Amino acid sequence: MLLGIVAWRAGSLRRFRSEIAWGAVASLLLGLWLANVEFSIDWPVFTGSNFRGGLELTPELSTILIGLTIYTTGFIAEIVRGGVLSVGTGQWDAGRSLGLSRAKILRLIVVPQMLRVIVPPLNSQYINVVKNSTLAIAVGYPDFLAVMNTIISKSSHSIEGVFIILGVYLALNLTLSSAANWYNRRIAIVER
Repeated sequence: MLLGIVAWRAGSLRRFRSEIAWGAVASLLLGLWLANVEFSIDWPVFTGSNFRGGLELTPELSTILIGLTIYTTGFIAEIVRGGVLSVGTGQWDAGRSLGLSRAKILRLIVVPQMLRVIVPPLNSQYINVVKNSTLAIAVGYPDFLAVMNTIISKSSHSIEGVFIILGVYLALNLTLSSAANWYNRRIAIVER
């Protein structure tokens, strides 16, 4: 979602829909990469009486994606709702007095003001998604933490494994936080 917002702000208003679509695709791919999703794509081959190969979506991966999506969507919906409500009714009235449609009022007046309010809590939610992805082991999906725990238990390098886990999660969280802080500074109102 953050990439979609950045793409929208970077381009012109005429290309609003296509930039949001590309931003949504980019954030979906980033989310799948952060969730350590392993896809094996090959051509389906007809063997015997069945097709074998192709894209396989395991039940564990489906469960964790659906669960994390539903859980996080509730929080993000409340953040966006709070951001819309934070813009005063006078702003809506001003847009209507200019003869703007509801969609243009949202796009040109409300969303730019709303973004300043919702970026910090959205950053927290993105970091929570990274941390909550470790719950994938509860449904049997071997995420990064589960794989590292297996490596630690099979070898005598437990301290190194813990530092690798720490480093990966620290890098992910600092990257998300830095991107959100950069965007927050970019959209902030500069006073003299």
